[in-house]
Amino acid sequence: MERRIRKALVSVFDKEGVVALCRDLHAADIEILSSGGTAKLLREHGIPVTGVSEYTGSPELLDGRVKTLHPKIHAGILAIRSSADHMAQLEKARIDPIDLVVVNLYPFRRTAASGAPFDEVVEMIDVGGPTMVRAAAKNHADVTVVVDPADYRSIAQAVRSGGIVPPEERLRLAAKAFAHTSAYDADVHAFLAARAAGEAAAPALPGTLALELPKIADLRYGENPHQRAAWYAASGAAGLGAARVLQGKELSYTNLLDLDAAARVVLEFDEPAVAVIKHTNPCGVATGSSAADAYVRARDADALSAFGGIVGLNRPLDEDAAREITTTFIEAVIAPAVDPAALPLLAKKANMRVVVADFSAFRAGDAVLELRSVLGSLLVQERDRVDEAARDWAVAEATQAFRVVTRRAPSAEEWRALRFAWRVCAHVKSNTVLFAGPDRTLAVGAGQMSRVDAVKVAVMKAGAPLAGSVAASDAFFPFRDGLDAVAAAGATAVVQPGGSVRDLEVIAAADEHGLAMVFTGRRHFRH
Repeated sequence: MERRIRKALVSVFDKEGVVALCRDLHAADIEILSSGGTAKLLREHGIPVTGVSEYTGSPELLDGRVKTLHPKIHAGILAIRSSADHMAQLEKARIDPIDLVVVNLYPFRRTAASGAPFDEVVEMIDVGGPTMVRAAAKNHADVTVVVDPADYRSIAQAVRSGGIVPPEERLRLAAKAFAHTSAYDADVHAFLAARAAGEAAAPALPGTLALELPKIADLRYGENPHQRAAWYAASGAAGLGAARVLQGKELSYTNLLDLDAAARVVLEFDEPAVAVIKHTNPCGVATGSSAADAYVRARDADALSAFGGIVGLNRPLDEDAAREITTTFIEAVIAPAVDPAALPLLAKKANMRVVVADFSAFRAGDAVLELRSVLGSLLVQERDRVDEAARDWAVAEATQAFRVVTRRAPSAEEWRALRFAWRVCAHVKSNTVLFAGPDRTLAVGAGQMSRVDAVKVAVMKAGAPLAGSVAASDAFFPFRDGLDAVAAAGATAVVQPGGSVRDLEVIAAADEHGLAMVFTGRRHFRH
């Protein structure tokens, strides 16, 4: 049923886009009710506003805690327009129907995360806002509710086209509104529950996990054509949750998994770095003097596997890198930016997906939760970080993150290679043993059931002799046979977590072979 907007209530904490929206409302002769900072801002821009207190005849009370909690507001929102009884009650009480509610809530999550005093955080528990949102969403058959500035454009278009929002759009916005208040209440619950448990802040792993994940897109299919799949992200997400696809075929489920794997690897490095990924495992990783140099070195580490791979860069994709990438078949590329000069070259590979995503937020020290489903439940953990291989090598040495356990210590060149290998090793499926030089992988043995097998796979895939390389193992060697295999392959130094009951036997084997070996004390399984 058509419902023309004649009166709107606008009360927002996030003022983005609200002035432009209200200009369109005013131009369409829609009366605007507002209060507080929103009303002040609109008046400053010459937009006529009726104050909520003026409309209700009741002043704000309790330092603004009570503003919109009034029958003239909520009856105007909740009245069923097709009910003669409801409309008669409104007329008798001299209450006008409110057709559009534009509300977003106090920034509770941001305030709680800032470490503000408890009382200040409590004041960010919005009462009137969620009440109006829920009322409008409940009565979406007659009322349009908007909680996200991203939806202002479609509302403005409806206003300019006669002020009628289609019922299916009102329903979509209502569902979005309830998701918004649900997530908001979950944040409040987590904060108060943590305080009740004696914790200063909400725990990294909360007692209740609430998710508000709007769908970004339906995917063609999942890992296989018979599996349905979709892509979701939290509002305001970073990384792949805010990615832009500049060209190419539609992204697939497996593309996204591989793009994620590529980004994770290159985030380990400050210098220009490139990873070439196949089935979530790196087939080549390298650093270089430029993005193009790093790409060529990463590709050539296993050129056969790189064909049809996914490429991740930690630098803007420039013209030189684009020229090299387009010399062979690559499924997709992800980078923090793409130089305009590179676009014509990339366009020659029309089907190649080119994705831009800002992953800088994931370089910070804040804990990031990662979710994974198992049959009938959900697993949550903090993101694994290779903190022991600190970007400031002096810090890593000072904290003894890498502890020499053999008679021979690594040379300066071996130290560089060990640090490089350890950062890449953490991003390969377990069990893994990989071989590397100071600035690129030489052979990767990924996802094997034993470490000896992982060494055998790496040796088989090596594109060049491994003499003089270093090796990294994501977990300890349970027996000396894995270490013997590494030595036989030509490695001269090894990095591993240590912690096996047979560590002394493994160390003795390394000494027999003249290897330098360091323990990190930290495992990096990746399942």
